Amino acid sequence: MRDVIIIGSGCAGNTAAIYTARAGLKPLVISGHEPGGQLSLTTEVENFPGFPEGIMGPQLVENMKQQAARFGAEYVTGKVEEADLSRRPFRLKVDEEWHECRTLIVASGASARWLGLPNEQRLIGHGVSSCATCDGFFYRDKKIMVIGGGDSAMEEANFLTRFGSEVTLVHRRDEFRASKIMLERCKANPKIKWLTSTIPVDIFDASKNSVEAVRLKNVKTGEEWTQEVDGFFLAIGHVPNTQPFVGQLDLDTDGFIVSHGGARTNIAGVFHAGDVEDRTYRQAITASGAGCKAAIEAERFLEAEGH
Repeated sequence: MRDVIIIGSGCAGNTAAIYTARAGLKPLVISGHEPGGQLSLTTEVENFPGFPEGIMGPQLVENMKQQAARFGAEYVTGKVEEADLSRRPFRLKVDEEWHECRTLIVASGASARWLGLPNEQRLIGHGVSSCATCDGFFYRDKKIMVIGGGDSAMEEANFLTRFGSEVTLVHRRDEFRASKIMLERCKANPKIKWLTSTIPVDIFDASKNSVEAVRLKNVKTGEEWTQEVDGFFLAIGHVPNTQPFVGQLDLDTDGFIVSHGGARTNIAGVFHAGDVEDRTYRQAITASGAGCKAAIEAERFLEAEGH
């Protein structure tokens, strides 16, 4: 029986582990869907406070993990396959083994949607990104391509014009899902070029470990061509890792946890932290802050019960 189990080992999960471990709660951290979270896919992080020279994403989460372990946090690899939150203690199934806990912090994150192109995964962090705020700075005066047709794609394209010499927005249809105001803002930006009814077929050059060009296809004519580009940004949404909690935790239509104030969910003793609930900011620092909040709430919850 654990006082607290934390699902997820990104910034949110690791920060929650540091705080609960220092409070003497001996948390068990389940590494989750993507060990290390989104930062494990990022190369250099320059906007996390306290690192004037920047730090590699995987190194930052490893530092946090070591800090939590130093105070008594325990880590197990694997992801939650099943959860029973109908009664306390809460029960979680990880690799055929059930774990029980008095409080639960869900920091399982949200995974970026990828296109599944042949070289896409090999070039993540080397020119392929799902976060303009994180990586836009590295593409000053370079050619950037953004994939998507919703508000987030418009927002990313507009933001990236601060850095790139040009931004090409590629969308598979003629119409956009984006709101009228966001679409008009982008259309008024002279740096943004438009490619509609177009899909990317592949990204080059994986052998050089950098993005140099994208192969594109017009879905109406079938015509294919290659366009030079330095940065390839995906803005086709995120998928929250909440599958084991469907029908138990309050989730919105896209599967993100609905907050009930602070870090609370609809179930007393279950708390949320990071991208599993936050669909607005999705930054390493906001995830860490959310992990801190969830840990403090879990600690106070247990204290009120006399644990």
